[in-house]
Amino acid sequence: MLISELLAPSGVLCALEGGSKKRILEIASEHIAELHPELDAETIFTGLINRERLGSTGIGDGIAIPHSRLDECEQATALLIQLKEPIDFDSVDSKPVDLLFVLLVPSEACDQHLQTLGNLAELFSQPEFRNRLRSASSCESLYTAVTEFKQG
Repeated sequence: MLISELLAPSGVLCALEGGSKKRILEIASEHIAELHPELDAETIFTGLINRERLGSTGIGDGIAIPHSRLDECEQATALLIQLKEPIDFDSVDSKPVDLLFVLLVPSEACDQHLQTLGNLAELFSQPEFRNRLRSASSCESLYTAVTEFKQG
């Protein structure tokens, strides 16, 4: 699944003040619930926190891909967050995180979920892609950077 299929222009937060992993996941949950009224912010937050308890979704190089499967979710949806200041995320490389791609998928979408996560991890492993996202200075330029990146 392409990022442009997962992410709407309203699903991008640029230069967000974070503070902590928990606070960022709360903000992300609230924002997604505003965009998708059929989803409850508390349910989203609980799903994301429960997944983090299994092991950090911080994949290294300042990237985290918090994700959850939710019964209430009818189609895959995402939120891209660029933080103003990196935060500790218990990442595999112990580096703080400044880019998060939050992914929610329907409970029954197991194969699609895993494939999408793999594609995202591959994309975010590219330094050129990460640099484009980090250099974006507005929500519009961040959305353009993430959706128009051409993989080599």
